[in-house]
Amino acid sequence: MGKAWAAIDEQGRFVSVAVLDATVAAAPGWREAFAEVANALAQSPDGPPITYADFSAAAPWVAYAAEAGPAPEKLFRALGVEYQPVPAAPRPVSAPPQPVSGVPQPVSGVPQPVSGVPQPVSGAPQPVVDMPHAPWAVQSAAIPNQPPAHPVSAAPASSAPASPAGPANHDVAPPPATVSGPPADVPPFDPYAAPVRRIKPSAPPKRRTGLWAGVAALALVAVVGGGAGIYALSSDEPGEPDTPPTATSSGFPAATPLAPGLKPWAQAALRSPEERALAVAGPSMVFVEVMFTGYVRNKAGGALLDKAPVTFSRRCSGVVVQHEGYVLSNSQCVQPTPDVLVGGALNAVANRLVAEGSLQAKDISTYTRTRLNTSVLTGANAGDQPETRLYGQLNIAKGEVTDSPAIAGTVVRALPIEAGNVALIKLEQKNLPTSELNTSASVNPETSLLVLGYGTTDTSFRAATYTVLSKTVTVTGIDSSTPLNPYRINEDLGLYSRGGIAIDPSGRVVGMLDNDVLRPDKANRLVVPVSAMTALLQAAGVTNALGKADNQYRSGLDAYFAGDESTAIARFDEAARNSPANLLAQSYRQAAVDSRGPGDDSGGSSWAVPVIAAAGGALAVAVVVAVAMLLARRRNSRF
Repeated sequence: MGKAWAAIDEQGRFVSVAVLDATVAAAPGWREAFAEVANALAQSPDGPPITYADFSAAAPWVAYAAEAGPAPEKLFRALGVEYQPVPAAPRPVSAPPQPVSGVPQPVSGVPQPVSGVPQPVSGAPQPVVDMPHAPWAVQSAAIPNQPPAHPVSAAPASSAPASPAGPANHDVAPPPATVSGPPADVPPFDPYAAPVRRIKPSAPPKRRTGLWAGVAALALVAVVGGGAGIYALSSDEPGEPDTPPTATSSGFPAATPLAPGLKPWAQAALRSPEERALAVAGPSMVFVEVMFTGYVRNKAGGALLDKAPVTFSRRCSGVVVQHEGYVLSNSQCVQPTPDVLVGGALNAVANRLVAEGSLQAKDISTYTRTRLNTSVLTGANAGDQPETRLYGQLNIAKGEVTDSPAIAGTVVRALPIEAGNVALIKLEQKNLPTSELNTSASVNPETSLLVLGYGTTDTSFRAATYTVLSKTVTVTGIDSSTPLNPYRINEDLGLYSRGGIAIDPSGRVVGMLDNDVLRPDKANRLVVPVSAMTALLQAAGVTNALGKADNQYRSGLDAYFAGDESTAIARFDEAARNSPANLLAQSYRQAAVDSRGPGDDSGGSSWAVPVIAAAGGALAVAVVVAVAMLLARRRNSRF
């Protein structure tokens, strides 16, 4: 995968460098993942700040100050790579130096694509404060027995790497060759040893230090006061971290430690109406999972088809429509009809039989189909209902999660398929980000809509991770055969997007995604009109209402997209404080901070100008006194 090196910069300061192998960097996704994780670690509260980096090099690399500790190890482990020290064994001095590593081998597996383009750190390296200086750093000539420093822009080399990283596994690269050491008759150079002083200086003459101490005090007051005032005028706002966040030219952070379910800036043109519409609706999306546990029995006599209980899940999307925790989703997902329920149970039983070796995988469909009409799913007793547990997750979600961040919920009411196939859920958490229904929406053929719903690329169902997907679709027609008049669209977001939403250009909901039973693939290309959603809410006595945090968040978006970053920051702060589940409020708050240039003095401290003036006066007095003392000393030295 790469290596970690102990290195020395041009000022003789110790750094540690993580280098991604050039062959690995050429594989799709690895360069982006390397840069994304490095930036994310740097922006985390206790993460190691980046000293130098070049993510566009053939072998991308990033350097950290020595005080940051095992930063390369954190980086590689965050990428899911094993981190092992390279064993170093001495070899005969007479042997020619061996290459440090062999030709990198192809790397198996590709990480998931990272949204957004990581911002490379370019330009001349900047000085790093409080880094340790080597005693020999001031020398310009080569130090005896010390290998020459190599430029950091390529893969660094060192005669004694402090903690070099090993390959990701034994198949990635051959073991590195040993590295030569100093000649046997010369002791190794110790950069930490104190330099030997060969010339003893004569004792300095006694000096009058009283006045000079006063001058120094005045100068110190001037420097400290002036620096504080200048910092107050130039800082973006009080309390900002010393390390500025990495930002793209658009002002949005290239990497963020937050994990919102949707990243509008990565799925639409930056600062576009589409991005704003996705930003409005995105925080209210909910991943819904319902877990059913029961026993499969024969309808006729109630005999158990399988003695062990069976558990299976149904997963779909939903949207918060009332900040007190009310969510609209798909009825067949959260409260399926008996035939759908028993079909899922039989499929789970068949998969278990395959795992036990008593059924072949090719016979699962036949096993389920032949027993569908004669079986029923019950509780522990024949007359009991199966156990049902419902959970909702906002932002990035995972399957089979029953504790935090999953939120328990119950089905309040559900409409049958012919009435809209919409269900109302109550989650046990308040202050959730909410979407607004557009009750006056007019949708016609050829209308363009944005659709949102949860999806996954994982092949393992049990531990799959789900994020919010979005796509621009076109209405291809309206089905007038039913009173609902649902819309048909030309594309879909996948299996788990049912219960997702279609939104207008302002981010308001105009319909809910459902599967089109008239299609052979049953794809989710049917949009149930918003009228069915409002009818269910009215029947349940629930109003579609935005909360205080929702209005603050929308006000922040208005300011952000209008270029008023100071107002946006304040509004996003309020929204995030009142609705912690809205991670997009925190992400856009950081984007607004990054968009403010260094010359923006809005919010600067009023005390800065008088402090600078006072510091200037103190410095002038110090200069006058110093000049007078020098003249007096020169005059005395003539006698």
